Amino acid sequence: MSRFKRALDRLRADEQDVESAELQSDAASVGATAVGRCCVGELACVAGTLRAVVLRPLAGVPTLEAELYDGTGTVTLVWLGRRRIAGINPGRSLVARGRLTQKDGRYLVYNPTYDLRASGG
Repeated sequence: MSRFKRALDRLRADEQDVESAELQSDAASVGATAVGRCCVGELACVAGTLRAVVLRPLAGVPTLEAELYDGTGTVTLVWLGRRRIAGINPGRSLVARGRLTQKDGRYLVYNPTYDLRASGG
């Protein structure tokens, strides 16, 4: 591996560490629990940034899924019967609340309540 590639990999890792720390700090500032510390079956309050938003029909029902990352882990927010929700877009910050479940190794919250946060936290 070339020195340049190693240096570039270190720089990327540092950027990811900084982003992760910022997200964790933002989540703590609104009283959210880190995804990595949440327990299945509990009511959870999580905060982070939406990485992806997709429409995925489930048994013929429109289902909107959004992947929320908080610097410690990822939880998928699932709204049943919805094709689109204003403000739910990749890159958006939000606080979500609901009962944490797990399916196929993924953490999920179905029909969470949420508060959109201003850009930049």
